[in-house]
Amino acid sequence: MPLKNLHILVLLRECCDPRPPVKTVTRGAGINQRGLRRLANPADLSALEEALHLKDTLGASVTALTIGPKRQDDLLRLACSLGADRCIRVWDHDLEDNDVVADARVLAAIIKVLAPTLIFTGNRLLDRGDDPVPAVAAALRDIPSLSSVTELKLAHDSVEVTRKVDRGGQQKVSAPYPCLVQFEAVAVPRYPDITAVAAAVKAPLILWDLSNLGLPVKSVGVTGSYLPLAEYSVPRPDPVRVVTPDATLPTFERILSLLSGGIKAREGKQHTGSAETMSDGVWKILVDEGIAP
Repeated sequence: MPLKNLHILVLLRECCDPRPPVKTVTRGAGINQRGLRRLANPADLSALEEALHLKDTLGASVTALTIGPKRQDDLLRLACSLGADRCIRVWDHDLEDNDVVADARVLAAIIKVLAPTLIFTGNRLLDRGDDPVPAVAAALRDIPSLSSVTELKLAHDSVEVTRKVDRGGQQKVSAPYPCLVQFEAVAVPRYPDITAVAAAVKAPLILWDLSNLGLPVKSVGVTGSYLPLAEYSVPRPDPVRVVTPDATLPTFERILSLLSGGIKAREGKQHTGSAETMSDGVWKILVDEGIAP
């Protein structure tokens, strides 16, 4: 019976702080990572809170999972301080160039190894919006996926949820075990006490790579990505600092100053003379530019 041996896998992801960072510098087509503040995705923390609530009420075992470099250990230690039973971080240098499909293969392999009853995660990322990786991983494992979930109730052989639909409506659906549940950022995460935080600093973290998942290198990275990387891309220009316009200027000129990005308008030349002289001057310009014969 699933309710007697309930195992919940919670996928935690990091996101960039939507508040302005200390410093952001572009270099060609990429953004320098230094100066970007990172935090735990709020919807994922709501999913973790739902899993911990089931642990308190039904005695479920909760496993926190992150897929990424060493800096994501902070997410696992946060989950450990809140009450997660096991913390696993999966990373391999061959995963750096993954696309959505390759990431979904990795998550599907993790689900196959751990065989959880339920997989919880957030419905959206705070900085990037919808993330299709969990749903694609569920499709690869041939398990149902429930998105935009606000309430959850467990039955003997299925999970019953209330999910958001268009125009503020609600929909009640059910799915058999195992299944993937993507929560909205509704549940407020609990606060860990000082003792739990101190214990989480020294708590052991489980580190996995591709060998633990049984995935060949060719199924991930550039070779395993469904969409290959483009050979050419348009470089992203460095941002132009806009100078605050002078408040004494007329409104129209202040608007032009903002729209121009601080670049001064090009000075034009004014020609005077008779109509015959002006026509000769225009014709000379056309000839010099190669437009007129």
